[in-house]
Amino acid sequence: MEHNYHSKIEWTGNKGSGTDNFKNYERSHNIIVENKPLIEGSSDPAFRGDKTKHNPEELLVSALSSCHMLWYLHFCSVNNVIVESYTDNAHAVMVEEQNGNGYFKEVTLNPVVTVSNEAMIEKAIELHKKAREYCFIANSVNFPVNHNPQVKIR
Repeated sequence: MEHNYHSKIEWTGNKGSGTDNFKNYERSHNIIVENKPLIEGSSDPAFRGDKTKHNPEELLVSALSSCHMLWYLHFCSVNNVIVESYTDNAHAVMVEEQNGNGYFKEVTLNPVVTVSNEAMIEKAIELHKKAREYCFIANSVNFPVNHNPQVKIR
């Protein structure tokens, strides 16, 4: 089965002279998905972007973290692990080469999960591995997605 996704990107950074010089335009753009809130984007500030807007690198890390969480919650629900809270402070390492080319070296997810009782901790930790195996985004990237889960009881 195939699923299709659509996103419209609209550059909003023309300051009047287009791209006549790399210093004369903003990297600002809108990410538009039908029937959803607009996302204001830019490049990373290191690449002349606006620090108040989302950049593609952050969105990739967020997509990996979100995908993992959604699969994880699913597997917990069907395995009688009651999750009461879930947060993840994901971290990515991107390498920029001298010629300007770049790539992600790795992403590490650091989920902190609270479960309702101590008997669920072992299964709760184990299910992170299964979520990693099923995450569509993680299965689509060519760099390691590491996990350092913590599980605690309320």
